Amino acid sequence: MTQDAVIVDVVRTVSGRGKPGGGLSGIHPVDLAAATLRALLERNGLESAQIDDVIMGCVSQVGDQSLNIARQAVLAAGFAETVPAVTIDRQCGSSQQAAHFAAQGVIAGAYDIVIAAGVESMSRVPLGSNAHGGHVSAGVASRYPEGLVNQGVSAELIAARWGLGRAELDAFSAESHRRAADAWATGRFAGQVIAVDGAPDRDETVRPATTADGLAGLPPAFRTDALAERFPDLDWRITAGNSSPLTDAAAAVLIMSAERAAQLGLTPRARFHSFAVVGDDPMLMLTGPIPATRRILDRSGLSIDDLDAYEVNEAFASVPLAWLAELHADPARLNPWGGAIALGHAVGASGARLLGTLVAHLEATGGRYGLQTMCEGGGMANATVIERL
Repeated sequence: MTQDAVIVDVVRTVSGRGKPGGGLSGIHPVDLAAATLRALLERNGLESAQIDDVIMGCVSQVGDQSLNIARQAVLAAGFAETVPAVTIDRQCGSSQQAAHFAAQGVIAGAYDIVIAAGVESMSRVPLGSNAHGGHVSAGVASRYPEGLVNQGVSAELIAARWGLGRAELDAFSAESHRRAADAWATGRFAGQVIAVDGAPDRDETVRPATTADGLAGLPPAFRTDALAERFPDLDWRITAGNSSPLTDAAAAVLIMSAERAAQLGLTPRARFHSFAVVGDDPMLMLTGPIPATRRILDRSGLSIDDLDAYEVNEAFASVPLAWLAELHADPARLNPWGGAIALGHAVGASGARLLGTLVAHLEATGGRYGLQTMCEGGGMANATVIERL
């Protein structure tokens, strides 16, 4: 017999600039993640021994983020030693996948209470640190003899395929900052952002004064002579301004069965309605949210018009803009409180952060259904539909 998996609470840290000197760069990622775990217990009157498992996303699992950072965070948070933990890597979708695994475990009856979380300190553990010295395998090289490309070039290829000009990309990015700044100014994030000793009091990555005209002066970020020769038709329009910034952050989601929540006197905020995960073209790499959304709509029986909000991660502006074009979705419902271009993309934590924003937005607006989808390195994507309760 299956049971509903419900979201009781979601917390996150602020987003710190993911470079030396950033507001969270002095905090060990284990301690950053531990702060979110403790907050969930304190806010909901739980004892750590009641948690069946902690599933945590983290992409660069090396250095300060090695040795199963989920277990290290559980211990640093002061949880009972009996609480297990596991770290997973589905690239940018790692903590969204953690939420899927957690909810699916509840639905299957394997868990009563579980925490899905994510963390990434890109200032202390630069993206790709765990790939040093690595080489492409013979099998991959033989399948893609011209070689795969980095995500920035994939974003360029998407912009070219969907005919997204520089002005459109920059205007979208400026609007992301405007929406995020407005959300902060109106207290939209107050219920989910927790205080961390030594951290700034709001997201460092949001720049309220950003304009499309200001972004227009930035140079392409991923063009090299070799790449320009390989892709002679690209206009090279992806810049630091229409890309998500390197970010430090952690986030965590308290998930349990509806029955267990009732027994504990806790009020569920939303339930997991549907799940999907897909693979897609690893050269374009970041187009996965398009087939992932189509699959989850088919599975859920919902249409795009049934969704009151959609969080489509803004790894680069071309990703959500291509998604909008293909799904014929309403731009006003897309990332209504800003996206990763403004709020940051701490890759291991972003899935949990987006989920918290989506739940809070549905509550604030009275919406019923929300979609979250995330492009992922290697050409994959997760999609989640939640229903506000």
